Amino acid sequence: MTRNAHPTARPSHTEGRAAARPRALTRTLLRGENGAGTVRKTVLPGGLRVVTETVPSVRSVSFGIWAHVGSRDETPSLNGATHYLEHLLFKGTSRRSALDISASLDEVGGELNAFTAKEFTCYYARVLDSDLPLAIDVICDMLTDPLLLPEEVEAERGVILEEIAMTDDDPGDVVHDLFAQTMLGDSPLGRPVLGTVETVEALTRDRIARFYRKHYDPTRLVVTAAGNLDHATVVRRVRAAFERADALSRADAVPCAPRTGDRPLNAAGRVGVLGRKTEQAHLVLGLPGVSRGDERRWALGALSTALGGGMSSRLFQEIREKRGLAYSVYSYTSGYADCGLFGIYAGCRPAQVADVLAICREQLARIAEEGLSEAELRRATGQLAGSTMLGLEDPGALMHRLGKSEICWGSQLSLDEMLSRMTAVTVEDVRQVAAEVLGRRPSVAAIGPLTQRQSDRLESAVA
Repeated sequence: MTRNAHPTARPSHTEGRAAARPRALTRTLLRGENGAGTVRKTVLPGGLRVVTETVPSVRSVSFGIWAHVGSRDETPSLNGATHYLEHLLFKGTSRRSALDISASLDEVGGELNAFTAKEFTCYYARVLDSDLPLAIDVICDMLTDPLLLPEEVEAERGVILEEIAMTDDDPGDVVHDLFAQTMLGDSPLGRPVLGTVETVEALTRDRIARFYRKHYDPTRLVVTAAGNLDHATVVRRVRAAFERADALSRADAVPCAPRTGDRPLNAAGRVGVLGRKTEQAHLVLGLPGVSRGDERRWALGALSTALGGGMSSRLFQEIREKRGLAYSVYSYTSGYADCGLFGIYAGCRPAQVADVLAICREQLARIAEEGLSEAELRRATGQLAGSTMLGLEDPGALMHRLGKSEICWGSQLSLDEMLSRMTAVTVEDVRQVAAEVLGRRPSVAAIGPLTQRQSDRLESAVA
């Protein structure tokens, strides 16, 4: 079979002579000087961004490449293509078989993995600092020179269908997809990241290959690394890997366009129910939230933490500690480019559904009307600040933070800046965002062995 070769670089507007690839780099010291916490960014001539953070006190490095493509970039018939492609990039290149890819990291004790989200995809490895050149070479090879062989497409189709089946067996996961669908309808953000059995079975090798060529251009990629590393060495090796594959520019790539149009449906009190023979009923009660770029996200994060972010939160105390109605209960926020969701999850016995929802509604109404007390806000911001700092002690977490920040915001906040934003939230900030976000009729998604009467009570719970 003849595989699809990567197109050559875009032709120059200068006629009569060959176009020379520009050699200039854009280098930026984002923060720090030397040693721990130094973050640097380099933009290669083709638009590929490389961002690193130096942590000389460790002996490992986490390296990743982020693609600015997720499930929300799919048409209905392509639902699941981003995740399908993520699998296929592990299946071999012209230099390595699928076994070579996995064995190369296994034999040095490294970790190699990937994940697909609604707005981006990430391929990453964690290795000893001495093995960073290997991790760079393997991941760059995967992303710039995938074979996408027809036989591998067919073999991996079965793997993905099994993954969908495995996910469907976990109602605690499925209920969040059902909530997104309930709130966002048949929009890209409302569809599952994995796709459906029908869409995955219908995807062809040619359609996946076109999807790859469209979205995996260097202008849509970000390279991040954190750990005991030298920034210039990372840049040099990444550039060499992309130039070897002639992948620093692709003629048929499409520039990133602003993501808009997937705002939650303008209909309060929506109910989504999926009957399942489970021991528990799994519930998500929620409302439209704020986008990831909205400055109110800091106040909403504090609100969510106070409401359902820990053992001292209102929902944990009221639902679990005082009444014993649920084992797991929490609140969360999801921010996207142009919209967001705010949700409360609880798993409880079907007979307790009405009581759990009533307590959730009561707490939402109270916070919407009164906001939080000074003590609650202080506890929430302290919890957020502490958990953020503790979570970023690992190079893997630092690498993920660099990538997500560059993909989502195009900038890097220092840890001090992040903590300052969190602790600067006031009671009045929370009161305002609570009135705006929580002062509307919520919607609910539920999965479990609910009777018709119990399903009807869901309708009344959000009336």
